[in-house]
Amino acid sequence: MTDKDTAARPEKPFWEVKKLSEMTQQEWESVCDGCGKCCLHKLQDEYDDAVYYTSVACRLLDCESCRCKDYPNRTQHVPDCVQLSKENVETLGWMPSTCAYRLLSEGKGLADWHPLITGDPNSAIKAGMSVQGMCIPEDEAHPDLTRYIVKWPA
Repeated sequence: MTDKDTAARPEKPFWEVKKLSEMTQQEWESVCDGCGKCCLHKLQDEYDDAVYYTSVACRLLDCESCRCKDYPNRTQHVPDCVQLSKENVETLGWMPSTCAYRLLSEGKGLADWHPLITGDPNSAIKAGMSVQGMCIPEDEAHPDLTRYIVKWPA
């Protein structure tokens, strides 16, 4: 192989060569596909620990843009917000099967609609893979969240 051959081949993207634990903070943040599914309220069965998604979104989730309204300060507003991190990503089995962090932690590739693949930050929405149009803010929901259990995010 010559230097010309090496130069002609594009370098693999960071998510294909780095483990999640090796990513810079900027790379880590860019892995999020912007679907908003992790921001849906979930219920856990006390008997078998099964997790059920609801169509009720955290009060900070903008259900239209599928983005947190105050991402840097979210835990100040929602103390029980689970912050996905390099340390806990592999322990959060409730993350949806389409979640890019989950896919990469399981040794799989990103979905073809992922923003890092498409170059479009709204590609999850455009591909119909987000919560846009499918959730309601928690302040509009009935207190009995069992009314809102859905199967589609998982």
